[in-house]
Formats: sequence, C-alpha cells, structure tokens
Amino acid sequence: MPEQYIGLKVIINKQVEVAQPVLTEEQMEQINFTLIEALHTNKQVYLTYYKNGQRITETRFIQFVDSLGNLFIFIDEVFELKNKVRLSELIDVRFM
Repeated sequence: MPEQYIGLKVIINKQVEVAQPVLTEEQMEQINFTLIEALHTNKQVYLTYYKNGQRITETRFIQFVDSLGNLFIFIDEVFELKNKVRLSELIDVRFM
C-alpha cells in the first residue's frame, strides 16, 4: 500500500509542474539591481524562484550574492536558516 501512495504523489506532483519562465535581459538586470540594493540596505524582499517544477515566492533577507558563481544566499527569518539558490532559478525580486 505505501508504494501506491508514493506513486500517486509522484503523479500529482507531475500534474502541477510548470515550465521555468525565460527572462529577458532587462528583467535579469532588474533582478540583479534589486538583489544588490537589498543586500546593501538589508531590506526584505519578495523572492520568486523556480525549484522542482514549481514557482516559490517567499519573503527573505538577502545575505550574499555571487554573480560569478551564479549563486545567492538568503536567510529564513523564522528559523534563521541560510538557503542557497542559483541566480538562474530566480524569476522575480521585489521590495516589500
């Protein structure tokens, strides 16, 4: 029986998957500008990123941006956990 539930969960997850949006050069520049500003001013931002076929939106503080390594680190304020996400997975960044 547990195998059936695992199989059903996989099927359901596949149905809700969305394709990763392709950003324009202008959108990528705006995201980079907002990330850098949020890093230097320590302001919270709404982050929307693509992970495992889903669009995830969270409110976070940016801690580190490594444009050469295609990576940024943000902090989960509740548990104070550091999360790493690739810059290429970012869809949108906005100030609150």
